[in-house]
Amino acid sequence: MHEAGIEDYLLTRCRISDWCDIAADSLDIHSETISFVTSGTTGMPKTCPHELVGLLQEVAFLAELFQGAKRLYFAVPSHHIYGFLFTILLPRMLRLDPLSVIDLRTRLPSVLPGVTEPGDLVVGHPEFWRASLHSGMRYAAGVTGVTSTGPCPAEVSHALATSGLGRFVQIYGSSETGGIGWRAESGAGYGLFPFWSRDPHSLQQLNRVTTGNVLTSVIMPDRLDWFDDRHFTVAARHDAAVQVGGINVFPAYVADLLKQHQFVADAQVRLMRPDEGSRLKAYVVLAALAQDTGAAIEEVRCWIDATLPVAQRPKALTFGSAIPINAMGKPCDWLIDGF
Repeated sequence: MHEAGIEDYLLTRCRISDWCDIAADSLDIHSETISFVTSGTTGMPKTCPHELVGLLQEVAFLAELFQGAKRLYFAVPSHHIYGFLFTILLPRMLRLDPLSVIDLRTRLPSVLPGVTEPGDLVVGHPEFWRASLHSGMRYAAGVTGVTSTGPCPAEVSHALATSGLGRFVQIYGSSETGGIGWRAESGAGYGLFPFWSRDPHSLQQLNRVTTGNVLTSVIMPDRLDWFDDRHFTVAARHDAAVQVGGINVFPAYVADLLKQHQFVADAQVRLMRPDEGSRLKAYVVLAALAQDTGAAIEEVRCWIDATLPVAQRPKALTFGSAIPINAMGKPCDWLIDGF
């Protein structure tokens, strides 16, 4: 809207329908660039602008990959780049009837095998697919699944294969880059999308040629191991350090340390929001053997104070039954006591 120059009309209109009209008019005036916000899984959320011509180039390839789809079910929000590509642009490229694009987010994932039919395309994320297996039902032949937003555990993809799912496509990419590669076999290498190429001078840099022969380059956030110039595996993420009292600290490393305690089944660590403080905070899931919850919590707190250097000690601990995740199935932020 700010690029179209008509955002001030939002202040003079009082109805949501009017705001929708203003948004539509803004797109008519300026839609060359669309921005998405990262989930903040590995740091503070940031805005990632993408040229519409590049998004359409990616969707053209996806339309070839999923040609013949009759209906599209989705369990991801449409305002993230993955959801936007698959629930907004792809249905138009596939010429699907709007009534054939069905939101699954208000339904239990376990109902999925019972409602899908041959020719359906289902767009989800790893935790959604894991939950869809809980019913024990088999999928109809010819159903295709898609996952992204994070690594899909091998046991989930294997279980989906034995449950009758016709094809399970994993997309590798990020909010910053869009789709990079894809694979349809768990454990196999990802193949680059056709418009990406490996830079001959850097193992971690990729080059992209968009429509109009515009060349862009990106440094990958993950370490890629290459089979050849077109196929790779994702080895490890280059986790960025955060500053705590002037000292570089790696939240993922601190989480791994916490998970070494016998009473900790899982943990997530991140830097506090500015309004919360300037130290680390941790979300901890206690192990089943921690039968006395109060005593276990106190022991974990004492262990942290006695074991970790000051900069690595989470200042705020939150205990719960599962690591918080967002609508994309990624770990998300949480509120600490008093906020």
